[in-house]
Amino acid sequence: MNFLTTSALLDSVVLAFLNNSDSYGYILTQNVTKTLEVSESTLYPALRRLQKSGNLETYDQTENGRNRRYYRITKGGKEKLKEYLTQWEQAKAKLDLIFGGVKK
Repeated sequence: MNFLTTSALLDSVVLAFLNNSDSYGYILTQNVTKTLEVSESTLYPALRRLQKSGNLETYDQTENGRNRRYYRITKGGKEKLKEYLTQWEQAKAKLDLIFGGVKK
C-alpha cells in the first residue's frame, strides 16, 4: 500500500534533500523518486512552486560543456523545513499511538 503523497510531503522531502547540499534537477529527481513514488512531471512543478514561494533559489553552472540548473534552499526554505519537521513529529507521534498497539 502506498500512502498519499501530498504537496506538503513532497515539498518537505525536496527541502530536506536540499538542506544537505545544492543539487541540479536530474540528481534531485533521482533522489526524490527513490523516496516517494512521484514522476518528474510532478516534481518540477513542485520545484517551481517552492521557488515562487521563496523557499528555493536557482543558479546555473556549466559542467563538461553542459549547463545545469542548480537548486538551493533559502533561509525561508530552512524555516519552512523546520515547520514541516514539527508537523511531521506531531503526526508521527499520533500515528505511533495508533499503530503501536497493533500486532504484526
